[in-house]
Amino acid sequence: MTAGSGLLHIEAPPEHLVMSGGLFHGLQLWVNLPAKDKMMDPRYQDIRGGQVQLLTSPDGGALLRVIAGELDGHEGPGITHTPITMIHATLRPGAEVTLPWRQDFNGLAYVLAGRGSVGTERRPVHLGQTAVFGDGGSLTVRADDKQDGHTPDLEVILLGGRPIREPMAHYGPFVMNSEAELKQAFEDFQAGRLGRVPAVHGMQDGQGPDITPGA
Repeated sequence: MTAGSGLLHIEAPPEHLVMSGGLFHGLQLWVNLPAKDKMMDPRYQDIRGGQVQLLTSPDGGALLRVIAGELDGHEGPGITHTPITMIHATLRPGAEVTLPWRQDFNGLAYVLAGRGSVGTERRPVHLGQTAVFGDGGSLTVRADDKQDGHTPDLEVILLGGRPIREPMAHYGPFVMNSEAELKQAFEDFQAGRLGRVPAVHGMQDGQGPDITPGA
């Protein structure tokens, strides 16, 4: 979802998951917009599991889901105005993968489940931790040989993008470039000038992931 000039929405998990129970992940990612695009028209994109680009490592030990951006010539369905790459990787115990990465992108790994290590130094990471990679044209992730009983594999989000390097002012759900723009954003919200996310695939009006107005 691109909030741009402002978008109202409601976040809620699907009712059938709430009723049935079990574990599911909700990942909220805010991708900032450059100043020239801050007030663009809002848009919404619904991406289903069957639409992502599926890749595997040569030995079959890692499954890579390219959600947005590009990996070694393979593009995901996600459209962002700030260039990023977002991948959901599943690594079986003992599996290791080294992915080519753009030199002008930063890079990080967020662990959704399991245990493993990152980088050529094999720095350990586990559930809920984020690793930030340094300079270089590749990212390396490895799953520990033994995982917790309830977590058979290492699940990790690999993410990076081209830094914008512009001033940023934020408060609450608003991300702008200056205090004056923040004030205007609040005034637009109070005056009812923000749009709404339409209902998509049976969701109630406004349900969807959160991308901040101005982001």
